[in-house]
Amino acid sequence: MNKHLFQAHPWHGVSPGPDTPELLNAYIEIVPTDAVKYELDKATGHLRVDRPQRFSSMCPTLYGFIPQTYCGREVAELVERRTGLNGIEGDKDPMDICVLSEKTFAHGSFFLRARPIGGLRMIDGRQADDKIIAVLEDDLAYGGIVEIDDVPEGLVDRLKHYFLSYKQLPSDEPKKVEITHVYDRTEALDVISRSLRDYQAEFGEE
Repeated sequence: MNKHLFQAHPWHGVSPGPDTPELLNAYIEIVPTDAVKYELDKATGHLRVDRPQRFSSMCPTLYGFIPQTYCGREVAELVERRTGLNGIEGDKDPMDICVLSEKTFAHGSFFLRARPIGGLRMIDGRQADDKIIAVLEDDLAYGGIVEIDDVPEGLVDRLKHYFLSYKQLPSDEPKKVEITHVYDRTEALDVISRSLRDYQAEFGEE
């Protein structure tokens, strides 16, 4: 009875979906018009203000995470294997996702169905911080895209620019954030599967 009286925790209380990783639920925290960065409060499951966007760029897509995922050992090991770097750790957060859609959304804090098409291999400090790129299911403009190579290059460049600059000015040294690869759908599905296993290893069965 209690599950009908209280809202489920967006990270722990909602399934990623029966067709994961090919088609999955995504919880959206921020939308492209947000001048403030919202982030899930892990303890309560509510959105909180993380910080005002420091610079003029804002995230060009819907942005959030995949429920019941975790960036841990398996995700970090793949980053080490692909980059040749050592000492990489997962960032201990749910797997981030950027969702392409032609539609305008007024605010975050909602779920949608998304189809992964690729991703950005991002390292923040010495932590793996991958960004899965997906399309909104049945979106008229983007819903038919299957691979990241079919996304306009300028849109991928906007995503890369946002994540490379949202924490520091372009002139700041040393660079804290690095994007080493833009990877395809097959790699994205592997990253998601690893994050699902990392979640089970960290938190166990539901």
